[in-house]
Amino acid sequence: MKFERIIVVRSKTFLEELVERFNSKEQAKFYLERSGRNFTEIINDHENFYQSLNQIRPLLNLVERHKFLDKSFLPNYIFTEGDLIIGIGQDGLIANIAKYANGQPIIGINPNPAIYDGILLPFENLTEKDASRIIHGEYDKRKVVMARADFSDGQSLLAFNDFFIGPKSHTSARYSLKFEETEESQSSSGIIVSTGIGSTGWLSSINNMITSLGGKTDKLKLDPKIEKLFFVVREPFISKSSTASITHGIISNKQPLIIHSKMVEKGVLFSDGIETDFVSFNIGTSVEIRPAKERANLVLN
Repeated sequence: MKFERIIVVRSKTFLEELVERFNSKEQAKFYLERSGRNFTEIINDHENFYQSLNQIRPLLNLVERHKFLDKSFLPNYIFTEGDLIIGIGQDGLIANIAKYANGQPIIGINPNPAIYDGILLPFENLTEKDASRIIHGEYDKRKVVMARADFSDGQSLLAFNDFFIGPKSHTSARYSLKFEETEESQSSSGIIVSTGIGSTGWLSSINNMITSLGGKTDKLKLDPKIEKLFFVVREPFISKSSTASITHGIISNKQPLIIHSKMVEKGVLFSDGIETDFVSFNIGTSVEIRPAKERANLVLN
């Protein structure tokens, strides 16, 4: 199969976000340098991004059609079977694309290897030879298990790295949690549900905290190819009305995690750190979380 269209997905550079906020490059420079920031690093990051973007522009002529898409439009964009997706930016961009890609292959390009980890960005430079080969369907891919949340009102949401379930603001989340035939009422700062590949994301901060306290975190690591997820309850509080015997566990299709909200307002569930793309999770609503049938397909270099 030959791909008919390339969709280039990007996010704004830090410089572009600053210019939007301060109305001009000069104003942004003045503000940051007053606060002790190195504006040269921000300029270099911006230039590196556009260098990577300009390198792939000639490759777009290898297909019939192409389109540039800002990541903010991802939730409303529909990808088709003829689409090959290129993501240029940080690792988090690839995670965001994967939720909406409908299984279409994703090429991750790292525009600044000096500062971006690039775990999901195997390409630093996409050559014409590689691009032509991939466009004609000749490539290796990495299939990644994602997570799925199904709500009692019929809504659903996918996650590439992780889900957060809890309060929209810094208040306590109240809910009942059912896992392995046990159910209890809890009060906490929220629940993190992580995929295997998400162990390098939000879950890694929990790993770091446990390690700093002298604990071991081997149990928090999962193979990204295995249909399992890991959940952790953050800062569970024990009181007359809340307990904390279920604080972590491994979720599978046979053993999902079920949560019933007891939050009157401001309860949310969002994925991969995108707080603006959330599903309300207030009293009367329940959610069942398990490994998704959908897979993210990442093109390997």
